[in-house]
Amino acid sequence: MSFEEFREIVGRLRGEDGCPWDKAQTFESLKPCMIDEMTEALAGIDIYRETGDAGNLCEELGDVLLQVVLMAQIAEEAGLFTIDDVIRGIGEKMVRRHPHVFAGQSVKDREVQRQQWEEIKSREKQGQNAKQKDKEKAAFSQAAKQVREHLEKKLKRS
Repeated sequence: MSFEEFREIVGRLRGEDGCPWDKAQTFESLKPCMIDEMTEALAGIDIYRETGDAGNLCEELGDVLLQVVLMAQIAEEAGLFTIDDVIRGIGEKMVRRHPHVFAGQSVKDREVQRQQWEEIKSREKQGQNAKQKDKEKAAFSQAAKQVREHLEKKLKRS
């Protein structure tokens, strides 16, 4: 199956004759799903490390991909952005942040490369005003709190 075929499946799930659950989803309602799938992907890494079996990791990465594509589908329906915009944005970011790969610069080791990454990231954020930076910090803190609370509730139930 191609990525385009998978996109079509997600679009159909959200379409007129689609799945009531999928059609009802919003960014907000999918937050717990994203937390669960991200956590299960991390567990899949551990399972792979311990057993050498990558099957669970492959499955869980698929579930994370579903969350990304589903949220991008919701965004596209609202006229916000498309999955192509998401892919273009991350592709451009990777090229910008890896000049040692894409711009002919050399880098001595991983630590120098990590420092270069942080410097480039910092330059990219320079265009933001203090209010934007404060909103990002507050949103990150809120998201971290939501992750903790969701996982604590889930662990108590199990």
